[in-house]
Amino acid sequence: MAEALEPPFDRPDAGFNDLPGWTWVGTYGGHYLQCDLLAAFEHGFFTRQWQGRPPEELAGALSAGVSVHRTRQVHGGAVLPASAAEREPWPEADGLRSDRGGQSLWVCGADCTPVLIADPASGRVAACHAGWRGVAARIVPAAIEALVARGASRDRLVVALGPAVAGFRYQVERSVTLQVAAALAAEDGAPPQEQALADLERCGALLTDPAPGRDRLDIRRATALQLERQGIAPERIGHCPLCTVAEPALFHSWRRDGVRAVQWSGVVSQG
Repeated sequence: MAEALEPPFDRPDAGFNDLPGWTWVGTYGGHYLQCDLLAAFEHGFFTRQWQGRPPEELAGALSAGVSVHRTRQVHGGAVLPASAAEREPWPEADGLRSDRGGQSLWVCGADCTPVLIADPASGRVAACHAGWRGVAARIVPAAIEALVARGASRDRLVVALGPAVAGFRYQVERSVTLQVAAALAAEDGAPPQEQALADLERCGALLTDPAPGRDRLDIRRATALQLERQGIAPERIGHCPLCTVAEPALFHSWRRDGVRAVQWSGVVSQG
């Protein structure tokens, strides 16, 4: 008789690797998720199965001999060069951009969107932690501008938006929605805030909520819209379909559990 397995290993293998545009990679230490658009770069979105292992350990699953760079995340809009975040005490910021090859850049989250950005031409990368505050603070546009200012090519950037809370499971106050819309309206040449709200609704980022003064907000879709307004074509944006709240076997979720636990995401620079 076969030994009984504990969840999530009691699931059948069929369908395990059927996420369009995404691939689960198996290692001795466990599985992590990769975006096919970033296949040329060593990167991964790790799950709660890797809990207790910091980036210093996780980096070995991606590549050997890389330096590790991380920050103390504060839900802001600051993007630092990786060389400014290579040892404790970790600096306060929610984004990193590479400034040499062989750097692994790390962000963590438990419902917010982990964003990995890469330029295949120069090998430069960036990693951002983007919750609604990060979108409102325009952290992803800041990361793109920092990469472009140092030789990356905007029209060749590829972006992966990792596992995060789905919009219909994320209730926010209308004031939050307005701050996100204001950030979109702040783009050069962008339409006013009222139009930004309509654009959020059109792309599926803004959903109705039965509670007065509340909305349902999809941060990943809002981030994708912000990326498109930065000149990143939709076909160069990988949007993970997994919801952190809906996958308790795979991901921690602050919204679901109210526990301060996170999963890490990292990408390795090439130049």
